[in-house]
Amino acid sequence: MASGYIEAQLRAVDLVRGGRAILRDVDWHVRPGERWLLAGGNGAGKTQLLKLLAGSVWPTPSGRELRRYRWRGAWHRTPAPVLEHIAYLGPERQDKYERYGWNHTVEQIVGTGLYRSDIPLDPLTVRDRRRIGALLGQLGIGELTTRGFLTLSYGERRLALLARALAARPQLLLLDELLNGLDRVHHARALRWLAGLNRRRLPWVLATHRLEDIPHGITHALLLDRGRVVFRGALARAPLARWVTGPRTGRSRRRASARPIARRSRVLVRLTRASVYLSETRVLSGISLTVRAGECWVVHGRNGAGKSTLIRTLYGDHAVAAGGRIERAGVTAGVPLETFKRGVGLIAPHLQSQLPGELTVSEVVQSGRHASFGLVTRATLADRRAGRQALAFCGLEHLGTRRLLTLSYGQQRRVLFARAWVNHPALLLLDEPFAGVDAPTRRALLEHLEGLAARGVSLVLSTHRRAEWPHCASHELELVAGRASYCGPVRADAAVRPAAVARTASGRFAQ
Repeated sequence: MASGYIEAQLRAVDLVRGGRAILRDVDWHVRPGERWLLAGGNGAGKTQLLKLLAGSVWPTPSGRELRRYRWRGAWHRTPAPVLEHIAYLGPERQDKYERYGWNHTVEQIVGTGLYRSDIPLDPLTVRDRRRIGALLGQLGIGELTTRGFLTLSYGERRLALLARALAARPQLLLLDELLNGLDRVHHARALRWLAGLNRRRLPWVLATHRLEDIPHGITHALLLDRGRVVFRGALARAPLARWVTGPRTGRSRRRASARPIARRSRVLVRLTRASVYLSETRVLSGISLTVRAGECWVVHGRNGAGKSTLIRTLYGDHAVAAGGRIERAGVTAGVPLETFKRGVGLIAPHLQSQLPGELTVSEVVQSGRHASFGLVTRATLADRRAGRQALAFCGLEHLGTRRLLTLSYGQQRRVLFARAWVNHPALLLLDEPFAGVDAPTRRALLEHLEGLAARGVSLVLSTHRRAEWPHCASHELELVAGRASYCGPVRADAAVRPAAVARTASGRFAQ
């Protein structure tokens, strides 16, 4: 056995947070040379289990629990001696840079992995820069070296933080939903990179909800259901169908099920020759786009193409540069932008990083009434009533009193759907809305969006995956390096989402 790699063992481990049992009686043994798939529904405890293995979360004492690590021939009963040799990559670190506005260059961010700090503390040496450049090149993002982290797309940030994790030369690698937000090219490259680790004995764990995210060479699987291990063993014997779902197969079809395109409907928002700059970097260039009532737009393109920036520009978070123009329904001279925002529902990754984790789910949903990141004033009776209705519509009443920070990433995304719907908006702006949600929830969310569209709600949705295009998609915008390569009705040969499962009579989200 290679003495440098870490062997980790959990036995009879429980985890209780806020009076709730998150993990129950977990046994798990990760050995050098093993490559694990970790799967389970939203709220099953996957992220907390990875954090527990990484040493950042402590098990709840029961007198029976054991957590130990073997490294360089010796066993350690605490993670302290091996902490610097375990790399955990999850969405929280990505959110931290957004929350605190840390817009260091990609080179600097990866450099913090070399010195295991949150922010750059010392100048990088020539040797540091060579190693960083090699890592970025391996992941296919060498051109991002000098870019500010906050100017990157969601997927680009993901890859930059993977390079940061690798810079520390970890002896145990823990990856929580690594492939979320990656375009087809980067997704394939990340899978090849993971498969390439097979030549080493580095043990690693990958948590995912999607069959297409499982790289070649996975040896074992651990499946969680409500905090309990329901399977642990060789991947070949794992019952994956319930927890890991692949893209549904089926022939491409024309847009037969989409609604008729409303050619003379009311304009909700219009961009004309719009360019947008972030930290002096031009992200969008000369975009012209008109979204009318009753339309469903799908925005797609490579990582860094400008999809998230487009969504936030439509919403009002980014300004259009001189020479371009943006028009929004109801917003004229003297009318504050917040008037428009309160009539629009937004789902975007940055919301999960900026919403205060101490808020209850009910408070988060109520904040959508005012397009704020929290409750600026005490909630009114109307706020509370609207919040209860939105939670009920989304099947989340049972989470109403929970603190946001106690929810899994996928559960938080469902809460954002309720927040977006609280004002019954005429327009929903959705940036990768299905990232981090399990397969049943993903199907239910798509069903809900299609139901809302049938009622006349307009949608603008960005995604990398064809399987996530709603049936009702009427228009598409393809972005290439910040420019529109196509903007118009969904093309006849576009492979829209295959038939989904039958809708439930209630139309509620899966529990």
